[in-house]
Amino acid sequence: MTDQVAITRRDVEVSGGTLACFRLGGASDSPVAVAVHGITSNSRAWIAVARALGERVALLAPDIRGRARSNELPGPYGVATHVEDLVAVLDAFGLEQTALVGHSLGAYIVARFGVTHPDRVRALVLVDGGLPIPGTENVEMHAFLDEFLGPALARLKMRFPDPEAYREWWRAHPAIAGSDVSDDDLAAYADHDLIGSAPEMRSSVLEASVRGDAGEVGPGALAAQQLTLPARMLCAPRGLLNDPNPMQPIALAEAWAAADSGRRAAVLVPDVNHYTITLGSTGAHAVADAIAEVV
Repeated sequence: MTDQVAITRRDVEVSGGTLACFRLGGASDSPVAVAVHGITSNSRAWIAVARALGERVALLAPDIRGRARSNELPGPYGVATHVEDLVAVLDAFGLEQTALVGHSLGAYIVARFGVTHPDRVRALVLVDGGLPIPGTENVEMHAFLDEFLGPALARLKMRFPDPEAYREWWRAHPAIAGSDVSDDDLAAYADHDLIGSAPEMRSSVLEASVRGDAGEVGPGALAAQQLTLPARMLCAPRGLLNDPNPMQPIALAEAWAAADSGRRAAVLVPDVNHYTITLGSTGAHAVADAIAEVV
């Protein structure tokens, strides 16, 4: 069995209710970083990273608005709202300044936070996100979303008879099957997302929240280019379906880094896809080392 990661919950008051936030791993005196998950994900996406960090750093990982234990929070959604929620998280935990790490949509959120609240940020780690997604130029974003996030959106409409059926769905996912994702971690990730009662269980992710956030990952996603803080971007060579079309091509990230080479860096993490860069062992160790270097 995979070594368990200690998890404690603290609810944070935000506009419209409470945001569920979880401390993952670390020791009682470990420094902390705030970790923000992706668009149809949840806080358990960071379990493998927390394990790889050991006692070097503890992660504060919220379930962002519209997902998992924060799915009852109302809109409006969008990156600006998530930034406001993160301000509340930092305030609640007494963090005057901290390192922020974001995966996928989370990278866009923490990049915007770094632009609007630079005094609260020590450094940023952007994990396979933050720059405009290739293919979003001159397209209608909802149509692009339906194509780009097709299986993920379809999952939100599915019903499952029990938690094991949902775990099986994830085990068969092209990004997960045959990967180095621990089955214990995958079960924790799937179980944390699942709500409802058998035999009508479903994902907790609200489609309205996904659509409300998705318009901010296209050509208008300029926050990462505006950053004046130390930042590094970790890129997966493969996409959401383990396909050869990465969400953040390394050439794009390297151009971003070259524009401010004194403060930015771009790193290709080998043998990972958009999911396994945080969920799998190889990706988790690379992300953990990047976090530890900036905290």
